Amino acid sequence: MTGVAHTFPAPAKLNLMLRVVGRRADGYHLLQTVFRFVDYGDELSVTLREDGVIRGVRELPGVAYEQDLSLRAAHLLKRATGSRFGADIELFKRLPLGSGLGGGSSDAATVLLALNKL
Repeated sequence: MTGVAHTFPAPAKLNLMLRVVGRRADGYHLLQTVFRFVDYGDELSVTLREDGVIRGVRELPGVAYEQDLSLRAAHLLKRATGSRFGADIELFKRLPLGSGLGGGSSDAATVLLALNKL
């Protein structure tokens, strides 16, 4: 399956209810939410690599490589599993950054699902 691009949808979500209910020791907020996925969102193309390199194919304007949640997720999964494979990850961004539609989180989750499947 290396060398073949596979495409995966990364759906947006709409928060129907969102409450901040506390803060964790690491500074992140504890949330209570009700949300719904919508039939629109970003799309990811993932191609496995034999050389073990994880590479973002398309740079996101205003997002440093180290801050790209999709790439961070891929690196963490590789480290946690000890996989010898790498991946070219190409994000087709449709959701505006910081729009509250869950784009970054959905992109990262989709990368984890895609890599696990592949």
